[in-house]
Amino acid sequence: MTHKIVTLPGDGIGPEIMTPALELLNTVGEFEFEEHLFGGASIDAHGTALTEEVLAACRQSDAVLLAAVGGPKWDTTDPDAPRPEQGLLGLRKGLGLYANLRPVKPLPALYDASPLRRERIEGTDLLVVRELTGGIYFGEKTRTATSATDVCTYSTEEIERIARTAFNAARTKVSSVDKANVLETSRLWREVVSQLHAREFPHIELEHVLVDNAAMQLIATPADFDVILTENMFGDILSDEAAMITGSIGMLPSASLGDRNPPAAPTNPGLFEPVHGSAPDIAGQGQANPLAMFLSAALLLRHGLGLESEASAVESAVQRALSSGLRTPDLGGDAGTGQATRAVLENLE
Repeated sequence: MTHKIVTLPGDGIGPEIMTPALELLNTVGEFEFEEHLFGGASIDAHGTALTEEVLAACRQSDAVLLAAVGGPKWDTTDPDAPRPEQGLLGLRKGLGLYANLRPVKPLPALYDASPLRRERIEGTDLLVVRELTGGIYFGEKTRTATSATDVCTYSTEEIERIARTAFNAARTKVSSVDKANVLETSRLWREVVSQLHAREFPHIELEHVLVDNAAMQLIATPADFDVILTENMFGDILSDEAAMITGSIGMLPSASLGDRNPPAAPTNPGLFEPVHGSAPDIAGQGQANPLAMFLSAALLLRHGLGLESEASAVESAVQRALSSGLRTPDLGGDAGTGQATRAVLENLE
């Protein structure tokens, strides 16, 4: 069976890491790739970061693979100017992708690359489950010459469905992160999560953690976490913090998922992308680390297409390459994109 994957290379180093990712995928299966402009590249060509045609193509695919978007060329404080990030928000909303999964598991070969001491990160194997289509990023916004507002809104339904995703992913414990001592949305969040836990998942331990304490504990005792459940903005911040446990944000993949084939709606293919940005400062130099892109392709294989053995093969190849000494510049070495790609492909069984 040939799977149709829409590819969105995007901006900066995006095209440089997309090409080797497709080479990697072609070694483990049969795929049909359909490339489209997205982000800043789409703004330049069409005046918008996400066109209706691209969204329609994504809806008709089996999975969407995204490299990176953004860059100083499109940075602006003008609220009416298009921004590459608007394409991401529109894609998540348009595909109904409400659950962002970011696994954080530092590899033994990279323990010493982390800014945290080895004994602090050993045994860390956590998953950040971030709500992706609600909260302050999607709330009503106002702006005058002297003031601005961003409304944070959550419904019971939005909280319950992301909490269910977290409980289903948990092995032993869900750490639900909020700011219930200050925010009304967090008080509702805590209430809904607690009710769902008691009703459907009493066998999973549940703890409630204030976001500032969670940020501290993520550095102090990261191995204590199993699944971190949180809302959109808190998850955006905490997942980038968690990335440094692995030694580099260039190592962290992500998956954004929705409900597959809901009634009376188009299909909802998953979106898979590395957590890092477009790194315009090194674009075109052949120095980009493709490993997070490779690991995102592994998540695509596992969560998007149900190809577990192929996903595991890709992850094992990355781990063996690193164990054999592969180090890109962000990991303290000098291996460029091409060298890193060859090292992983040579270890792919």
